[in-house]
Amino acid sequence: MKTQHLHIQGRVQGVWFRESMRSEAERLGVTGWVRNAPDGSVEAVVQGPDAAVDMLIAWAHAGPPQARVECIVLTDAQGHFSSFEKRTE
Repeated sequence: MKTQHLHIQGRVQGVWFRESMRSEAERLGVTGWVRNAPDGSVEAVVQGPDAAVDMLIAWAHAGPPQARVECIVLTDAQGHFSSFEKRTE
C-alpha cells in the first residue's frame, strides 16, 4: 500500500482535471482526494496498491486532454481513505 501527495502545476484548473482524476482513480481502485489549490495548481492524495498508485501518477503527468502539466512534486503522505473524492476546498 502506497500513499502519495501530488502537487500538480501547470494549466490544470478549468480543464476537468479533478473530475478526470476522480474517474481514473476509481477505475484503478485508488482512494484519496483531489482539489484545486489557491495558487492555480491541483493537489491530490492518492492511496492504493503500489502499481495502481504509480499508474495514476503516470496519468497525472498528462491529465485530461486540455491540461498542460508542467511539474508534479511528489511526497509521502499518510491517512486512510475509503473512496476517492473531489474536494472543493
